[in-house]
Amino acid sequence: MKLNCNGKILDLGSPGVMGILNVTPDSFSDGGRYLHRDAAVTQALQMEKDGAAIVDVGGESTRPGARPVALQEELDRVIPVIEVLRDTLSIPVSIDTSKPEVMAAAVQAGAGLINDVNALRSKGAVEQAAKLAVPVCLMHMQGQPDTMQQAPRYDSVLDEISAFLTERIDACVAQGIPHEQLLIDPGFGFGKALEHNLELLRRLRELEKLGCPLLVGLSRKSMLGTLTCREAEQRVAASVAAALLAVERGASVVRVHDVAETVDALKILEAVSREQR
Repeated sequence: MKLNCNGKILDLGSPGVMGILNVTPDSFSDGGRYLHRDAAVTQALQMEKDGAAIVDVGGESTRPGARPVALQEELDRVIPVIEVLRDTLSIPVSIDTSKPEVMAAAVQAGAGLINDVNALRSKGAVEQAAKLAVPVCLMHMQGQPDTMQQAPRYDSVLDEISAFLTERIDACVAQGIPHEQLLIDPGFGFGKALEHNLELLRRLRELEKLGCPLLVGLSRKSMLGTLTCREAEQRVAASVAAALLAVERGASVVRVHDVAETVDALKILEAVSREQR
């Protein structure tokens, strides 16, 4: 499967790596490191060199407890970076945002995929995405970032996520976004306790029934810290292991901080899987 991302191709014929580029001062793992344009561009180029299939640029932290960022501030963070990356990267750039105004400006600047943790539920977002005609990733989140980890509850985590994503897929298709332009993300760590995340990872393949490629983000997340007792920047090995488990369970894209390590691990997995076939 190949997605046309504003003139650049995201090939999902084999599992791909999405490199995380947080242009923020307060992201949970690398906040402030790539806030300035030149540092962000240098990091994006390195991720492409390391084998990333796409770079995901975000200007608003969605870590637990994060507060919303004003529209103009988010635009000021991401648009100058995307404008440079449009001309310097051969791989697509995605925009990590829930604001329709940022979606429009980012696509005009060169972004080729919308990655929305709010699944296009903001006012005007689904209509804007339909107009922009680029692929969209819809993510599940219970609550909002500032409150989502305050005792999240589910009767059946997989069934509730499946129902939510089905509703969002239907809403997008009804608005004119083709089904084949949609990806889905179950939203590990977004309004989910450890037991929810583990059950979701165990049963991840069951989401294939929704008919959309799976994008999974587990990189350096608190669930890995809980399991390993390590701080965010010490969770590389755990993050790579989680990415491999996700791919084995059907993920088409894994969203990661540590691109080179994940790409190398996926090469080994692919070689072993090829021999089995």
